Amino acid sequence: MIRVFIADDQLLIRQGIRTLLEMGAEIVIAGEAEDGAQTIERLPEAEVDVLLLDVRMPKKSGVDVLRELSAIDALPPTLVLTTFDDTAVVLDAIRSGARGFLLKDISYQQLMNAIRAIAAGGTVFQPAITQRLLRATPAIADDAMPIEELTARELEVVRLMSGGYSNKEIAHALGTAEGTIKNQVSSILAKFGVRDRTRAVLKALETGLL
Repeated sequence: MIRVFIADDQLLIRQGIRTLLEMGAEIVIAGEAEDGAQTIERLPEAEVDVLLLDVRMPKKSGVDVLRELSAIDALPPTLVLTTFDDTAVVLDAIRSGARGFLLKDISYQQLMNAIRAIAAGGTVFQPAITQRLLRATPAIADDAMPIEELTARELEVVRLMSGGYSNKEIAHALGTAEGTIKNQVSSILAKFGVRDRTRAVLKALETGLL
């Protein structure tokens, strides 16, 4: 079972997501919140596997929620789900700890796949959003490049990570063992000096590797 917390200021959206997710036996709704402040208050007391978080909420924004919960080590794996696709907001959300970012025009199956991926430790970025980031994110200074260059295979892995692929899916795509991919992901994180896949993808975007 995957325990999901829904944070969105629109009641109809919350009810719609809840109804969709409860259609199957795989998801349990662990809680809901109608604004950022309520999310910060309720979430630490809930047992949550995935947080579905809107960016534009009253009292505190989704980015505020990410930052404040990260600061107290209480942020669960988070999927930002919104109608708002401003590049700066996407980058702020990723930098603040979001594992994925999807627009609300996705299908039920896409949402389910994303929740499963986030719960399993993966990252999920809608292709349209990834392309926006690639166009809008300038490469940063050379002194901010990773200490060690990525190998050609590691670069392939990063590109697949940016598409939300899990280690298993990357292994299948590249025709290698899942354990090999796990080791390569660890190497990528070490070279970038980051602690998770999301920040690795962000680093690759910022350094112009994607």
